[in-house]
Amino acid sequence: MSDRNSEDIIGALYDMVQDARSMPLAADKCILERDRVLDMLDEIIAQLPGELKQSRTIVESRNELITQARREAEGILRDAQEKAKQMVTKEAIYMEAKKRSEELVNQTQGRINQIQKAGNEYMDESLRQTEEVISKALNEIRETRMKFRTVTEAQGQRKAQNKAPNLDVEV
Repeated sequence: MSDRNSEDIIGALYDMVQDARSMPLAADKCILERDRVLDMLDEIIAQLPGELKQSRTIVESRNELITQARREAEGILRDAQEKAKQMVTKEAIYMEAKKRSEELVNQTQGRINQIQKAGNEYMDESLRQTEEVISKALNEIRETRMKFRTVTEAQGQRKAQNKAPNLDVEV
């Protein structure tokens, strides 16, 4: 396994097809080293699970961030509630504490919403990028396979034509 990523390997495959020698009388067909192409495709397939794992890690990080924010909000809320209970003896102080507690709850809820929004946007962008990379890789693999099959079928047809007896009889 090399240190190249999927995009590098796909680029190399593209270059290999681009630079491949054309077949005689068939400019849209080319000759490739089958083992080399297959090795590169195997390398891409081996790397895809790593990229999917990276996406899962991003999701887990987002969930941890949200959980941490909720814990922080609950701690702030508990602190505010404890302070409010200690100040119950005096009406004015109690009212101020209640007001402050509500402000903290609103601030905390706002912060949770901001963190969730940021986490969701980050996750969506990361998943979109991963989806694009995987989609691009899959499309390029499919195109390469189609080209490879076309070349293989053309070679098979040529061999069959060369073996067929000449049945043309002049009368």
